[in-house]
Amino acid sequence: MPRIWFIELMRDNPPMLVSWVLWVILSICLHELGHGVAAIWQGDDTPIKRNRMTLNPLVHMGTMSLIAFAFIGIAWGQMPVNPSRFRWGRIGDAVVSAAGPAVNVILALISLTAFAIIKNHVIGTEPPSNFVDNLGTFFMTGGMLNIALAMLNLIPVPPLDGSHILGALSQTADRLYRSEQFQRMGIIIFLLVLYFLSGEVFGLALNVTGKIVDLLVLVV
Repeated sequence: MPRIWFIELMRDNPPMLVSWVLWVILSICLHELGHGVAAIWQGDDTPIKRNRMTLNPLVHMGTMSLIAFAFIGIAWGQMPVNPSRFRWGRIGDAVVSAAGPAVNVILALISLTAFAIIKNHVIGTEPPSNFVDNLGTFFMTGGMLNIALAMLNLIPVPPLDGSHILGALSQTADRLYRSEQFQRMGIIIFLLVLYFLSGEVFGLALNVTGKIVDLLVLVV
């Protein structure tokens, strides 16, 4: 019988488990709030009317997403918006869609800057305590995860943000996404992309995270 993913992590690396759970929930909630803030700025008050401008993970992720995260480690969120109300039209749609990944990039930079400060000014001067070591794990996990979320969400396959951005900027792509054939096959394409590319995305994110940390260590 396959183990639930967090049981093994709880046994082998509890600080990583705590960091991962906290960052997944926080990052998804802030990602969705990024969409909401951008939509409101574009003239759409749907996020306010639907009471979505909150940090409550049950609101953004929903019960099914939280259950899926607990059992298989996959989670998602949603922010209801009405693109027909965006003052910039199709460009507004691209802006609102890009706001979520932009939040992830900002979170990654904040987290990795904090990690670089700890590495330079704490770990670099004395043997780290368990608390400092765990704090470093927390910020490193947040940086890597948010870089991965930004990359993953920019893949131009519905329902990921990248498809909304590309569809808003390209009428050809928009017609493809709206076509009957794509509507029928969309979920299959998405699952295939998730299955084959998610590992590559996280591997690339880990590599990018390391390079960013190397740069930040030189300047903080």
